Amino acid sequence: MPKKKILFLTGSLNQTIQMHKIASHLTPDYDCYFSQLFDDGMAINLLMKTGLVESVIISDTYREKAENYYNQHGLKSDYRGEALGNTYELVVMCSDMVFPKKFRNTKTIFIQEGMTDPMTIWSKIVLSMGLPGYYAMSTALNGASDQCDIYCVASQGYKDKFATAGTDESKIIVTGMPNFDDMQAYFTNDFPHKNYVLAATSDIRELYGFENRKKFIKNCANIADGRQLIFKFHPNELQERAINEVKKWAPRGTLTYSNGNPNHMVANSDVLITQYSTLAYVGLELGKEVHSYFDIDELKSLAPLQNGGTSSLKIATICRAYLQHEREQRVALTNKYQELYNHVDIAWAS
Repeated sequence: MPKKKILFLTGSLNQTIQMHKIASHLTPDYDCYFSQLFDDGMAINLLMKTGLVESVIISDTYREKAENYYNQHGLKSDYRGEALGNTYELVVMCSDMVFPKKFRNTKTIFIQEGMTDPMTIWSKIVLSMGLPGYYAMSTALNGASDQCDIYCVASQGYKDKFATAGTDESKIIVTGMPNFDDMQAYFTNDFPHKNYVLAATSDIRELYGFENRKKFIKNCANIADGRQLIFKFHPNELQERAINEVKKWAPRGTLTYSNGNPNHMVANSDVLITQYSTLAYVGLELGKEVHSYFDIDELKSLAPLQNGGTSSLKIATICRAYLQHEREQRVALTNKYQELYNHVDIAWAS
């Protein structure tokens, strides 16, 4: 009997790694394939052809990076789920701001990947008008479309947030978030520096937002107050520009990193300065002094569940169960795992 096929839609490197972790718990029982996130709507595809939006995760730039990852790790690629002629029983999605029409009658599961951008007046207008989430030009509406059958999210705080924004609460299961569910492990690393001030930048300008980078760098220098200052740039940034700005406005001796494990950098720091970065959660969990454009108390309420790195297995278990049930049984299924995982995580915390 042929194995059921699952398609994992990926985006950033972090999203791709998360999907790989989940799929590793499902093979060899299922045939797992991977594709960069895409949209089959005419308007957005015309926009993509202009080349003006290469910084978004459905662009060819991100697709190339993801497919390089697939090749390096021996993962099977099927771009847009149509190159191989496969029929997929389940699609696991890294975003619901883009939802291909071809999957409307397929079982779908959403996986939260990181923090979402703050709601703005524009994103509220987009939400109120029922427009696709990508019209917000940010991740503010990720997890809010209510289009997927099941939503796997980082914490109770995010469950409440996505439900308030428009996703049916009965669909949402708090599983924890792969890559951010065992942060204490980051203390074990080989990053060569310690006891510094780390500034983790965001790709605000690449996403067509306004940022005064000079002001941010000067503020980082003030917080460092003579201590070693290190900048870790977002991978989506224009690296040469970012490096030159630090050279121009930061104190002499400031270090810059375009690559490397940012979680390990946070673990070895004394102070973490962020803009709009999920790394703020790492800093809070590891007891660092954290600065963020987000409200710190709000971040604490949204902080990802720490469950010893079991989130990917939990999500894979939900995938298995959903593959064995009809879509009409989704509510009973989510209720079961909401209750089960809540009990397990209470036991873990105690």
